Amino acid sequence: MYKVLVSDPISDLGIQQLVDAEDVVVEKKTGLSEEELIRIIPEYDALLVRSQTTVTEKIMAAGERLKVVGRAGVGVDNINLEAATQRGIIVINAPDGNTITTCEHAFAMMMALARHIPQAYAKTISGTWDRKSFLGVELRNKTLGVLGMGRIGSEVAKRAKAFGMDILGFDPFLTEERAEKLGVKLASVDDIVRNADFITVHTPLTPETRGIISTAQFAVMKKGMRIINCARGGVIDENALVEAINQGIVAGAAFDVFEHEPPQADHPFLNNPKIIVTPHLGASTIEAQENVAIDVSEQVLHILRDEPFKNAVNMPPVAPSVMNKLQPYFGLGEKLGTIAAQINNEAVKEIVVNYAGDLSEVDTQPLTRYIVKGLLSRHFGNDVNIVNSMHLAKARDINVVVSKSTAAQDFTNLISVTLKLQSGEEQRVAGTLLSGYGDRVVQINKFPVDIEPKGNLIYISHNDKPGIIGKVGTLLGNNDVNIAAMQVGRKIVGGEAIMVLTVDKAVSKEVLEELTKLPEVNAAQEIVLS
Repeated sequence: MYKVLVSDPISDLGIQQLVDAEDVVVEKKTGLSEEELIRIIPEYDALLVRSQTTVTEKIMAAGERLKVVGRAGVGVDNINLEAATQRGIIVINAPDGNTITTCEHAFAMMMALARHIPQAYAKTISGTWDRKSFLGVELRNKTLGVLGMGRIGSEVAKRAKAFGMDILGFDPFLTEERAEKLGVKLASVDDIVRNADFITVHTPLTPETRGIISTAQFAVMKKGMRIINCARGGVIDENALVEAINQGIVAGAAFDVFEHEPPQADHPFLNNPKIIVTPHLGASTIEAQENVAIDVSEQVLHILRDEPFKNAVNMPPVAPSVMNKLQPYFGLGEKLGTIAAQINNEAVKEIVVNYAGDLSEVDTQPLTRYIVKGLLSRHFGNDVNIVNSMHLAKARDINVVVSKSTAAQDFTNLISVTLKLQSGEEQRVAGTLLSGYGDRVVQINKFPVDIEPKGNLIYISHNDKPGIIGKVGTLLGNNDVNIAAMQVGRKIVGGEAIMVLTVDKAVSKEVLEELTKLPEVNAAQEIVLS
């Protein structure tokens, strides 16, 4: 018999399949302190929590039988993932359980925004019958821009189509084929900003998405457009939004999230009659709370019975002999994925990973997960991890292909990551471990290089002409950017070439734009690595 401890309030319906299982005993004990949990956890095989219980390293160290910790929700900030991974304890969550609930809340906010429902309600119950002040707009025949076409964004688009709206969809991994399947028109952020009557955002908060809509974007929007954010605070510049409303550019906004929660009492959203706010209610429905518990309960049951499972957020157990061979390459693999993502600006259709040399003789699945995580993290941030990376790639219709070969050119091992793009073009990055030197990137596209993947890099595509290196160096020096190292790759004299510079600090967008204006420079991109 397996014993499962439920230490936070979770609905009976949510854990019913565990209760009904003939080989499982479920016990509910809520409100326990860390000391109390440490005392009783040795007798349990699984622990189910929500947000109240903090699952510490000490608790997991005491869990002699503990195989799995399940979080009935999305976030796992209250669970020590590193300690769980070290002990071979699988941590799972329920990323899909609140999809429909969050989608419906976003749509409810859009409708409330279009018809001024909260403002009209407040005035009516105050005793004022005012029909003239709340002239709304129809959704039919309006253009909706969806920033982020993942699970939630796709569901919002489906409902908007039913209301007769035209949909513009943006997602860094959205291809023409998938957009057509979803019935949306593939668009850039700039297209959406300039043409949408309504904009709704459904992206994680990453360096790429922070302030994706700010002063510059509001300046070119349709006058009278409306904006909804039920995703993450910070994706839309809050101060810039207030200014755009005051200028009459934006007719209204509806926010379920804030950059800092809860917001301060003097937050400008809270006293603006054109902004509707709710206290992060996206996942707050009876069904969602039950669904996440049901999802987690099902996966816990699979894990206890050694059956296939999904939605793990930490590294699943790997044989020690395999782990010893792979672990030195985890950091390199993730960096190769990160570099490939940052030098690419197109939708990815396929990721091809080739392992050459000694790595071809072992199960490289864990290493592949690190590579895909690095690639997706540019756009998913902390929402992607080493286990769900493959699932997220599949959800975006990105095919991941792994090939192996015994020959590794001049290296003991060589890892190559090739992105097959929407346009038919390919981007390629290859790297290895060099004894005494550590991680090295040895190829970018068709050009051989020798780069330490660390810190801040500038990747420049240019024509191989005399003087270009001097012009780049002068421009960076004039902008107080110090060059620590430089690599130049070329195939033929006077032909295409690349330049990769290691610099001492982050480079502004303005500096990158100046670089692209230099004669013979085709493109300049920043690569940021930890």
